[in-house]
Amino acid sequence: MIEKVNLSEKFGLFREQWSPKIAGEVNESFVKLVKFQGPFVWHKHEAEDEMFLVVKGRFRLMLRDGVVELEEGEFVIVPRGVEHMPVADEETHVLLFEPKTVLNTGDVVNERTLPELERI
Repeated sequence: MIEKVNLSEKFGLFREQWSPKIAGEVNESFVKLVKFQGPFVWHKHEAEDEMFLVVKGRFRLMLRDGVVELEEGEFVIVPRGVEHMPVADEETHVLLFEPKTVLNTGDVVNERTLPELERI
């Protein structure tokens, strides 16, 4: 069955930050929604690329050799193996497009690691 997804409605279903929710699937990838605020953790994904699309707000993607500033309606693709850290000064709503194998904290395992994600 084909269903449309309203991003505003889906983002309204949760309050937690840095806790991605699965909103859909495309082939072997998940479409995830996440709210950012503050810094995340430095990490990388050895085997997977990931895409960050800003739906609401803005954030900085810190890289070891620079910074990418993202505004609403902009996206960036982080190639596999590139260490990065998202930082948002205010709450920012982000759509992630990632292979199903991506762990939210990549090569780092800590209190923010979520081995299983909630579907919304």
